[in-house]
Amino acid sequence: MAAELFPLKSEQPKGKDLKFILQRYLRFWYLFVLGAVIALAAAYTYLRYYAVAEYEVSSTLLIKNESSKPELSGLNGISGSELGEGGSDLNNEIQVLKSKSLMERVVTDLAFFSSYYIKGKIRDVEVYGKTSPITMVISKLTPSAYGKVIVIRLKPNNEFSLTEEGSQTSTNHKLGQLINKPYGAFTIVATPYNTGADKLFSKDILVQFHDIKNVAAGLNGALKIMPISKESTILQVSLVDAVPERGKDVINKLIEIYNHEALEYKNRNATNTINFLDDRLKGITSELSGVERGVENFKRQNEVADVSSQASNYINQASTYNKQLSDWAIQIDVLESIERYLNKTTGQYSMVPSSLGIQDPTLVGLIEKFNGLQLERERMLRTMEVDNPLIQNINEQLANLRTNILENLQNIKRGLVITSRNLKASSGQFQSQIKKVPSIERQLLEINRQQDVKRSLYSFLLQKREEAALELAATVSNSRIIDPALSGDYPIAPKVQLVYLIALLLGLSIPFLGIYVKELMNDKIQNVQDIEELTNTPILGELLLNNKREALVVTKSNRTPIAEMFRLIRANLNYLMFKKDNKVILVTSSMSGEGKTFFSLNFAASLLLIDKKVVLLELDLRNSDLSHILGLTDNLGVTDYLSSDKVNINDIIQQSDAIPGLHVISSGPRPVNPAELLMSAKLTYLIEELREAYDYIILDTAPVGKVSDVFGLAPLVDSGIYLVRCNYTYKRMVNIVDKIYNSNKINNMMIVVNGTKAGDNDSYGYGYGEQTKKSSLVLK
Repeated sequence: MAAELFPLKSEQPKGKDLKFILQRYLRFWYLFVLGAVIALAAAYTYLRYYAVAEYEVSSTLLIKNESSKPELSGLNGISGSELGEGGSDLNNEIQVLKSKSLMERVVTDLAFFSSYYIKGKIRDVEVYGKTSPITMVISKLTPSAYGKVIVIRLKPNNEFSLTEEGSQTSTNHKLGQLINKPYGAFTIVATPYNTGADKLFSKDILVQFHDIKNVAAGLNGALKIMPISKESTILQVSLVDAVPERGKDVINKLIEIYNHEALEYKNRNATNTINFLDDRLKGITSELSGVERGVENFKRQNEVADVSSQASNYINQASTYNKQLSDWAIQIDVLESIERYLNKTTGQYSMVPSSLGIQDPTLVGLIEKFNGLQLERERMLRTMEVDNPLIQNINEQLANLRTNILENLQNIKRGLVITSRNLKASSGQFQSQIKKVPSIERQLLEINRQQDVKRSLYSFLLQKREEAALELAATVSNSRIIDPALSGDYPIAPKVQLVYLIALLLGLSIPFLGIYVKELMNDKIQNVQDIEELTNTPILGELLLNNKREALVVTKSNRTPIAEMFRLIRANLNYLMFKKDNKVILVTSSMSGEGKTFFSLNFAASLLLIDKKVVLLELDLRNSDLSHILGLTDNLGVTDYLSSDKVNINDIIQQSDAIPGLHVISSGPRPVNPAELLMSAKLTYLIEELREAYDYIILDTAPVGKVSDVFGLAPLVDSGIYLVRCNYTYKRMVNIVDKIYNSNKINNMMIVVNGTKAGDNDSYGYGYGEQTKKSSLVLK
């Protein structure tokens, strides 16, 4: 029965834990409301006066696929791609767009050497472009100026004062006047948009100098370039900036410079190729003319008009070998041309033409690397001197590559010569047949073969020259702007909803954390749940906090919540002790002030309401509060009875005027040996006699945590009630009742929780009427 009515902690439903926690924090709802209001107000102040709005500026750029370049139709289908690069690699283009050198050119062209702010009461507002009343033309700037701030105040008649931040001295100047300072020379002029500067006379304009490299690094870090999709070659170029117009200018200028450099590279490559081909065509034209004149002279001298039909069969068989020999001869001649070009340009830094049909991958790779280093050298020479270590390093690499290319050309040519010799050797088997052909026929064939080689080489070079010229004439950017740089209408940062949400969470979290720490540091019992966590002793019931300090709250006509709680405790006790002898009930606690006397008095009154005979014994011989409350200080008590043989039981039993029907035995005068006195045989006799005369005997005893008086009464009692007061009893003292319960030192020990608050229990106030009769007794 007891286990069902008063479940242990391990047997209680876990669902109540969250409910108790919520109720504990909801008691301080006003702190959460105050914290939320303060946090939201702080968020509003931050957004209104301190936060800087940032906008996203973006543009879309199409990267063209140039895997096939312009070519001339009808010229043997030879592709012009051999002269230049292959298709654009999208990842490479992204890296070019994000290169530091490209961004440094952007910020240099946009003159981001300085930024401008209008000084405000709370924060400074950055201005740019049309919103800036002035602009600065910088002639010279030293590194000591980086980060320095000067204050400009406009005055009438195109004058202004200049003050360095942190200095009290100012100088007056005219707009457009060159100003020389130790850290640089600059001129301040009014912008074309500054038509109403009068309103700015009372405001300070702050100008801050910047290092171009730091500005470029900052913009490069904020720049985002990514493909629209995996299958697309369209790039989205975006930048987040507090000034949308500045972000637009940066992105547009970045794309402009990117396209310009790409065109420069293409034009330079095509021009170098055309120059090389022109030189070779001059030589081949001269050689071809000489061969043709030789053919003419040979035929005229030998009067040869046609080839003998007798040798046609042998010649056809040998023509295959001759064709192969002609192809190898062309390649050898091309290699020798490139070799002569490299030897002729030794010590010069010019582009090497493509391999012109040579399919050796090593040679192609070396030439491409050589040309790439040449372009890198020219680009670096824009900003560096010739004797710069980086330039010298590239010069050394170019010299090594030139040597490697020449060695590779010689190796390839050596291989071709050997192959040609082998082909000539293979054709030796026809020599016996060819000898039958007149020598004049043989000589004519040799001359014609030389003529074919020169003619083929001339046609090849002429076609390449025309393709290079066509490419140069049709050079366009490898990208196209789909959408120019545009900014959003609304800032992307700070996110207003997120700021308010974080502020609200902080506003709620701080009170929560404060309450949690307060509860964590509090070593006193707060509610029933704290007791359940510390002991397995059954809890008989709870009592609301008696704010009115009334000593007697249980009367026949009283229906207040606390009076009903005493009735509930009475019912629980009857249910728990059903069919058990439970006449003597001991009431104790850990220390004074926990409500033992208050409980004993009202619990006795609740028993009287069900027509029980009740006697209340004041056995706290050290502190007689009950006697003072009931006004029984002048009568005999327990001490008189136990210490004298002349005092009878009837002499110490008194009738309470405040509580009709209640019999009381007061403590009497304070003894010198209360503990020994309570262990006398006369007290046992007294309890036995009272058992015969009364239904309930309530013992109001001393605190068990202070003295040992209670344990001397343990053999005489049927059940014990241990008072625990919320926000008063220390948690460590609950161990006392836990030890008593586990060791069974006092029979049927139970706990009554005193001083709980209405917010700790759902049922408080439900169905209870108002108190209809006030008690005249007040707790002292």
